[in-house]
Parts: sequence; structure tokens; C-alpha cells
Amino acid sequence: MSKQKPTTFDFEKALESLEELVTAMEEGELSLEESLQAFEKGIKLTRECQTALKKAEQKVQILINENGDTEELDIEAVED
Repeated sequence: MSKQKPTTFDFEKALESLEELVTAMEEGELSLEESLQAFEKGIKLTRECQTALKKAEQKVQILINENGDTEELDIEAVED
């Protein structure tokens, strides 16, 4: 039995796929079934992107703390 290495998540590729899905859905040429499949795939990609961003945020926070700066990073303030 061979073990498969977990694939690494490509954030940029996921965003590109999301953009393609949105474009296809906005054009209105997909059938109902195709639209539902595109929507489902879009939700999955969105959740994966959110998870990747959270992990990156945590990593940045750890790096900031390791460098002696223990000031809390306020992500919501950065988003505005």
C-alpha cells in the first residue's frame, strides 16, 4: 500500500478558480445543475482559502511574538 503525500494548497490557483467560476455563473450560460456544481465548488474553495488565510495569520502572529513584539495584531483594523 502506497502512502500519498498530502497535496499543498495553492492559494493563488484557488483564487483563480473562484474567479473563473464567478465569471461562468455571471454569464448565465450554465444549466441549473452546472450552476449548482459551480456554486458547491466555489463554497469549498472559499472555505479552503479562509483556512489558508487563518493559518497564515497565525504564523505571522507567532513570528511577531518570536521577535519580541508581543503586541496583538488587530486583523479587523487592517481589513478596513
